[in-house]
Amino acid sequence: MRRLITILSLFLFLVPLQALAAGNVTTFTLKNGMQAVVIEDHRAPVVMHMVWYRVGSADEQPGKSGIAHLLEHLMFKGTKRFGPGKFSAIVAANGGSENAFTNYDTTAYFQRVASDRLGMVMEMEADRMRGLVLTDNDVKTERDVVLEERAMRVDNNPGALFTEQRRAAQYLNHHYGIPIIGWRQEVEKLTREDALAFYRKFYAPNNAILIVAGDVYPDEVRKLAEEYYGPIAPTPDLGPRNRPGEPPQLAERRLRFSDPRISQPYVIRTYLAPERNPGDQRQAAALTLLAELLGGSGLNSVLGQKLQLEQKVALNTSAFYDGVSLDKTTFGLLVVPAKGVSLGDAEKAMDKAVAQFLKEGVDRKKLASLKNQIRASQIYGRDSLSGLARKYGDALTAGLAVKDVQEWPDILQSITPQEIIDAAHKVFDRRRAVTGWVMKQDSEAVK
Repeated sequence: MRRLITILSLFLFLVPLQALAAGNVTTFTLKNGMQAVVIEDHRAPVVMHMVWYRVGSADEQPGKSGIAHLLEHLMFKGTKRFGPGKFSAIVAANGGSENAFTNYDTTAYFQRVASDRLGMVMEMEADRMRGLVLTDNDVKTERDVVLEERAMRVDNNPGALFTEQRRAAQYLNHHYGIPIIGWRQEVEKLTREDALAFYRKFYAPNNAILIVAGDVYPDEVRKLAEEYYGPIAPTPDLGPRNRPGEPPQLAERRLRFSDPRISQPYVIRTYLAPERNPGDQRQAAALTLLAELLGGSGLNSVLGQKLQLEQKVALNTSAFYDGVSLDKTTFGLLVVPAKGVSLGDAEKAMDKAVAQFLKEGVDRKKLASLKNQIRASQIYGRDSLSGLARKYGDALTAGLAVKDVQEWPDILQSITPQEIIDAAHKVFDRRRAVTGWVMKQDSEAVK
């Protein structure tokens, strides 16, 4: 038995991950333009049904921030066929669960139900794609809910307030600099007409991606999709996703943010960075590995070893990058200074550690170990239906293709040390960076 387990483990690490990822994924497109992805997994009689719209907060018109997120709330207000609360009540009565979320690039709705209930949730989701019924009171009620949500999650959270300020400084013109939940003064003015105009334009089959993962077969999903989604008329004049572009960034921006509610000061720097692009993912893969090497593995990372273990000037360090973005994203570094270490000294130590890393290059043994960890996590991640479905949904609504998702694991494995260093040199340009000092009071910056 032990020998069998060893053989199976070797198989998992030797076989191309693309083959493992692609074997149970089927795609098709309905006549009305709705794209569909079916991910088979017959280990349990459950299914994840998701509808992703290629629209998020970054697609909003100027002065209408928060409308994408508000509409997400309003989508639960009901239709003529399924009145207010009926959708959720039916899903719950059938032992299922549901939710929705809004991001910069997408808005998604999903249900997890027994596989024999797929047609039921598909029928209801298709109905509200075009049949949403709204009153002025519906909008007022949910607008107040959103404003309260903003008060709790942002206005009463100094870290969230700083993040808003940092992103606004990071993006000079692009709507990624506007909060997903919206600016309060703009959300307060959103109307029923605003919601319906956004809904009628963007909530259409030719702007949507259906993802079904679980105990299903492609032919069955196609039949149901054609029955429920197929008759829905597309939006004929939808057009491409034209967003405000980001002009050349020529000067570093620095922020000092103090709030008596801050419990732990920290230094954070984010650089404008390239996203994953269809057919061109190597630079993004190099940046993904760079983030893990610099600060993604705790004390084993470059920043962890240098600043926490050796110099003892930091309590915590991290680096982060997410390339799944329709437009340019960010690469970030963060240092939480140890007691008695000023934010200025923490920033200097961070810069010195990064400069030393760039000079010495990538440790090949650490890179090999990191790639093995990533390979293992990707294999084990296939056990999560929702995680796998979301991986495809996030990617497709960010402009990538199914092939890009399937090729990504092997691209990560093929990245060389020199590619990582080259990507770092391109991204670490202070003219395209925002450096923030977050503290309880100004004296912590220099003490």
